Amino acid sequence: MNFENLLVEIAEGIAVVTINRPKALNALNEQTLRELQYAFTQFANNDQAQVIIITGSGGKAFVAGADIAAMQSLSATEARRFAQLGHEVMGSIEGCPKPVIAAVNGFALGGGCELALGCDIRFASENARFGQPEVNLGVIPGFGGTQRLARLVGKGRALELIFTGDMIDAAEAYRIGLANKVVPLADLLETAKQLAAKIISKGPFAVKLAKEAVRNGLEMDLARANQYEADLFGLCFASSDQKEGMQAFLEKRPAKFTGE
Repeated sequence: MNFENLLVEIAEGIAVVTINRPKALNALNEQTLRELQYAFTQFANNDQAQVIIITGSGGKAFVAGADIAAMQSLSATEARRFAQLGHEVMGSIEGCPKPVIAAVNGFALGGGCELALGCDIRFASENARFGQPEVNLGVIPGFGGTQRLARLVGKGRALELIFTGDMIDAAEAYRIGLANKVVPLADLLETAKQLAAKIISKGPFAVKLAKEAVRNGLEMDLARANQYEADLFGLCFASSDQKEGMQAFLEKRPAKFTGE
């Protein structure tokens, strides 16, 4: 894959997507959003990419936000279209059948925080900073920040961050559940790759259904969600991975999964 604002490398089942606009602190303009959207469309059907990691170029910013210079002169209609594009991109990441890990290597503000929220798991470097500072600009989060943040950390904490526009450090992000783990910057990408490799060693069909169960179940009441889980659990037994996994367990050997 060749892009203007992204670097994509795939090795040993792990795709690393690097937002590469260092002069703009990796801010999300329309071109970058469309490249992300295209990349994740391709990942969905690319067997070489079993887990995706998103990070930013350099050690200062993951994504510092949406591109304010590009947004400043938008009309209300144009701004709504830009927000809709952002929602489509975050939806394509969240809806990707493969696990997606954010390796947050610096500022994750505004659209950058929303990009991290669209991922399944968030690892942060010790210098990472998170925030939804849109009110400082007279606007609100537009790429899902008012929705995913509240679902992840709770209504009260989300509203405090959104109302104040305050930044929080990696330790506080970990404390409130916004970050899964905090590590030194030098170890961030390798730590994310280690997690990706561990996930790859599991049954890929089961991993895919587990993501579906959690993502879709959160939008259902508990009774429906439990039934949905039972349906997907039953579906696992139509796969060769289930047969291999259980047979390997009984034979006390490592399973050799095929994803089928």
